[in-house]
Amino acid sequence: MAATLKLAAPWPEVKEKIKERNIHLTDEDLQYEPGQEDALLERLSRKMSLEKEEVKALIESISHNRDIAS
Repeated sequence: MAATLKLAAPWPEVKEKIKERNIHLTDEDLQYEPGQEDALLERLSRKMSLEKEEVKALIESISHNRDIAS
């Protein structure tokens, strides 16, 4: 089943917050188009050594400005 991100902030804003926390991530790593959530989560999962669900929770947390601990 395809993942769906629930973002409370625009992706460019979320992307910048993620880059601030994870300086090794590139714009290419964070490339996202609606409907391509699985590709984004898979890419970030590999780069961040996290499960896809953990990456999804992190992105949604940052989007909602809750910033869960990584």
